[in-house]
Amino acid sequence: MDSPLIRPARQSELNDLALLEIQAGELFHSVGMSEVADHVPDRQALSRSQQQGLIWVAEEDGKIAGYIVARVLDGNAHIEQVSVAPTHARRGIGRRLIAQLETWGRSNDRPATTLTTFRDVPWNGPYYRTLGYRELAGAEIGRELAAAMQHEASLPGIDASRRCAMIKCNGRPPDLA
Repeated sequence: MDSPLIRPARQSELNDLALLEIQAGELFHSVGMSEVADHVPDRQALSRSQQQGLIWVAEEDGKIAGYIVARVLDGNAHIEQVSVAPTHARRGIGRRLIAQLETWGRSNDRPATTLTTFRDVPWNGPYYRTLGYRELAGAEIGRELAAAMQHEASLPGIDASRRCAMIKCNGRPPDLA
């Protein structure tokens, strides 16, 4: 099987992306986080992000296998959402989507990529650490990132004490000019 094609999302695909996020979220039932699993994506937010060119999809055999949504928080590229269809899980698709967002950040002069996640859920904090992310200490969290975390803490099933913000510096290749 070839690597998935990573490309910008189309407006016509937003319902499919919302459904994919719901399917991917079902995995939270396995760790006793049913309220998180039952989260319904905000389709208006998806539409706004798509119109701004901030959603990329991974396409395999003509089907969407996963997607990622970017934002800019505190001047950094930020992973708003990443979801991979359960039928395509554990094939490196999430890693490819994250690399796409990191590349976008570097090309837009963002010094780092940030995200918020569950500290101890295996496919969250521990996974991101394998990709080179580190947890931010409270004093390192910028105002916009802190506001995003505060909003997330207000959502059903989100226990703020289990959440963290993470960062990965967008190292640049040496300037050979």
